[in-house]
Amino acid sequence: MVQAAAAPSTDRRRLRGARTRQSIVSHASRLASAEGLEAVSLQRLATDLGISKSGLFAHFGSKEELQLATVDEAARVFTDEVLRPGLKTPAGLGRIWALCNAFLSYLKRGVFPGGCFFEAAVSEFDSRPGPVRDAVVEKRGYWVGSLARAIREAAAAGDVKPGVDAEQVAWELSCLLVGANGSFVIDGASTGIERARRAIRERLERIAAPAAPRLPSR
Repeated sequence: MVQAAAAPSTDRRRLRGARTRQSIVSHASRLASAEGLEAVSLQRLATDLGISKSGLFAHFGSKEELQLATVDEAARVFTDEVLRPGLKTPAGLGRIWALCNAFLSYLKRGVFPGGCFFEAAVSEFDSRPGPVRDAVVEKRGYWVGSLARAIREAAAAGDVKPGVDAEQVAWELSCLLVGANGSFVIDGASTGIERARRAIRERLERIAAPAAPRLPSR
């Protein structure tokens, strides 16, 4: 009888622990996008969330562990907000366009208050070797790699002209999206987002095969 009663109690504790951990990394990722990952400390989160510092230590043993968990949470959000919506579009020129538009929507909707989490983190850790930098660079690289894959898939589908350098175009599109992020963070206006959207459309139209379908109006 004692064992039967202990299992549900243990499950409830685990569920509460998982919810607490999720609230911590969710707040940490939003804080880091606006103030930097260095602002993410156990003391700061304990104050912001009204949790004891010892309670935070139960979830994260060090500041670096907390920062790595924050990067993972930001990647989860980016996947849900950008990658999954963009990849719903069938392979082709439209998928590249959808991925870029999903990124611009992620900015415009203020998913993170400081713009794209990974652009902020790359700027902060670009010259600071270590596990946190490696995690940020890896996840940002996955996004640019996803653009390149979408371009190669579009070429295989006949939507992109033969001989187009997918990595080069992905790099160019990424630069336009980074520019949109910078403009939006600085002034909060959508002008930079719309300029990036227009430039992305023009770039995709230049690599489009004659038989490729026209891009959506938005």
